[in-house]
Amino acid sequence: MTTVRETGKLPEARWCPSPNFGPRPDDASVSLLVVHNISLPPGRFGGPEIEDFFCNRLDHTAHPYFETIAGMQVSAHALIRRDGSMVQFVSLLDRAWHAGRSNFQGEEECNDFSIGIELEGADDVPYTEDQYRQLAATAHLIMTAWPAITSERLTGHCDIAPGRKTDPGPAFDWSHFRAVLANAAVAGE
Repeated sequence: MTTVRETGKLPEARWCPSPNFGPRPDDASVSLLVVHNISLPPGRFGGPEIEDFFCNRLDHTAHPYFETIAGMQVSAHALIRRDGSMVQFVSLLDRAWHAGRSNFQGEEECNDFSIGIELEGADDVPYTEDQYRQLAATAHLIMTAWPAITSERLTGHCDIAPGRKTDPGPAFDWSHFRAVLANAAVAGE
């Protein structure tokens, strides 16, 4: 039986490959999980725009906000939709372009050693219970595959790029997420 560490693919995710990735540096080892949020246009959920954006096919004329992100090439390893369904864009073995200029406890360029998970959401909109459950199950799977990702190495984009990024925002309940993660760990053992 192959594992997520061998394939780089999350078993519950629908595969939607993004061209926005690269190899990890030879000396990098995966040791951080970064939680993000995204909605396109901002505050609107459920459409194809996030997938289109990460796959460089977003129609930048479809909404005024899209003109402000024209030409950007970004990705994440996966996206968890409001209903808990998951889409994967980049193999966990590769370097997704999710963190930008970033620093975690003195380690620069977090893309090199992290896995980025986007939640369909906004800083000030509560996340769904389905999202917390899917994020916890996914984090548990990733932490099992890469034991260097401990609970102390689960962080938000705002924490690795302060002043530049605010996600997952004050609406993300870290205490609740950690409790759901603890339950997922117990259930998964």
